[in-house]
This record gives sequence, C-alpha cells and structure tokens, in this order.
Amino acid sequence: MVLPGDGIGPEITTAALEVLRAVDSKHELALNIEIADIGLKTFAEVGPTLPESVLTQLRYTSGVILGPVSHHEYPPKAEGGYNPSAELRVQLDLFANVRPCRSRFDMSILRAPMDLVIVRENTEGFYSDRNMYAGSGEFMPDRDSAFSIRKVTARASARVARAAFELARDRRKKVTAVHKANVVKLSDGLFLREVRRVAEEYPDVELHELIVDAAAAALIRRPDSFEVIVTTNMFGDILSDEASELSGSLGLGGSLNVGDDLAMAQAQHGSAPDIVGRGIANPTSLLLSTAMLLDWRGRRDDNASLTAAAADIESAVEATLADPSTRTGDLDGPLSTREFSEQVVRALHD
Repeated sequence: MVLPGDGIGPEITTAALEVLRAVDSKHELALNIEIADIGLKTFAEVGPTLPESVLTQLRYTSGVILGPVSHHEYPPKAEGGYNPSAELRVQLDLFANVRPCRSRFDMSILRAPMDLVIVRENTEGFYSDRNMYAGSGEFMPDRDSAFSIRKVTARASARVARAAFELARDRRKKVTAVHKANVVKLSDGLFLREVRRVAEEYPDVELHELIVDAAAAALIRRPDSFEVIVTTNMFGDILSDEASELSGSLGLGGSLNVGDDLAMAQAQHGSAPDIVGRGIANPTSLLLSTAMLLDWRGRRDDNASLTAAAADIESAVEATLADPSTRTGDLDGPLSTREFSEQVVRALHD
C-alpha cells in the first residue's frame, strides 16, 4: 500500500509508482498497488491524520511505501494529529530502521569512501511520542520545568541487535554498537548488555563498541572503518542523517522500517513544504527505499523476481545519478522530479 503523505510526498510517490510499475511490467510481478490518503488531507476531510481504516488495511498488506509527512504542522494527538511515521512503526511493530549510506563519485565531501548500514532501534528510546503504552513520555510539572523519559528495553535492544548481526553476515561481518554508556549508564548499559549477548550467537561477526561522540567524528575522519552500525533510536536518527549528508545528500539515502512480517519503505528526508508544487524534488531516497522493500520481500518469500526487480531499480537509479546531465537541481542537474523518474525508467530497459 502506498501512502503519499504531505508536502512533496505526493510528487515523489508518483515518481516511485512510475518506476515501480515499470519494473512490475518488466519482471511480471503482478503487483497489486493500493493508494490511501493520510496526513493533512485526511485531517481536513475525515478527522485523524491516520484513519483507523487505513491502519487496519495496512495490517494485511505485503509492504508499505510511506511518503514524507508534515507532522510538525499537525494538531495535538488528542485532536487527531497522529504522526503516521511514528504510529506505523509502533502499531505495525517495525522495530528496526535500516539506512544504507554509500558515497558516490564527485558527490561526497569525504576523503575516504563510505559504504555502511545504520540499523536503528525504531520504537522507543528518547522519542517521547512513541515510548509509552499510554500518554506521553514528555511532561511539564510546572511552567519552568520539562522532563522527557528515555525508554530502553532488553527485548527491543536484542531485536535490533539481531537484525544488525544478520545484515552483517551478508556483508563484511563487522558490527559497531554505538552508545553513551559512560553517561547514561543504566539505559545504554542495558542496550550494550543485550548487544553483547546477541553477539555470542554470531561468532563469525566482529563486535566493536564506540561512544556516540567518537562515532560522529569517525564518520567524517575514517568512514571506511564502519560496516554495520547498531544503535538506539535518537543516536541512529542523527548519525544516519550525518552519514547521508557526508556521502552526498540526505536525499540520496534509502530507508526501510522492518518488522517480523512487514516492512515499510520511507524516504530519509522530510516533506520540504518550501518546494511543494515546483516539480523539483529529488525522488532518489524513496526510489531506493522502494527497492529495499522489494528486496526484503523477495528474500523473505524466496522470490527471485522481486529481488531481481529491486536490483534493477537500484542499478537504474545509480546509472541516472552517475551522469551529471540526468540529475535533479539539488545535485546541480537540470532535471525535474518527473524527468528524473522517466530517466530511471529508461535506464531500466537499457
């Protein structure tokens, strides 16, 4: 199911659908693509930004493509302003956010190449809008004091650690656990305890540990020292944005939210309300996220056609990005959103 979202969401999901339908035709996937509205549009028309009917449908789908949402413009949750990104991660139990970051020739400012994956815990941590069973983890007992609760559980830590180690087995067999256990000793101490316990199940994979401050610096100084990074929610959010910018642009990174039985593709960037309707949004992040979704579903279902389709999308996107004359304006190219997706479709058939 495709959820276009807010801002530039409908523009880049249209681009993703064009490419998805082209690869569907090429590989005879027989995809059943459904589209549902969420966000500001549904709030204006039916009430909540994430209608219960949509959430019910999503529980029975094979995969989700979520466009960016303008949740900072939503009313309070009590008035129907649910953040679809947060709600879907929690309600659908999408516990791991997988974000690959790879530098490309002439786009990166790095001195050494970057080719890593950040696996971020997705359902708790410092994110107060999603870490409590009822109510918010953030509160003000008086007008001059604000408190925010960090939630770290053994179960969530172990699940995200296992996802990282499984991924590392298919790469260069190295996991770096990023933490701040020197300061937040109990919560990050618990996170590290579970990562170390899971590591014992993977004797073929190296485990390294690094404080988050040092990790942020090392992404700049020696990005080639990383392979798979596993970390808590907020640290993963910040580090993955940093890594994407260093490797070229936040608009170039794919992102997949993964659960046991369902995955959701989602662009790394926001809804960019300042460029809505101008046709200049770069759809690369959502295109690569869509490819990740097809690959995840193909591996899970042992469907070689889906994994081949995913590889084709990634190759077509990379071929389009490799030529400066077929890039979008944010990368100093001449193409619009639509022209870029059309070029990717052409590359699919080359």
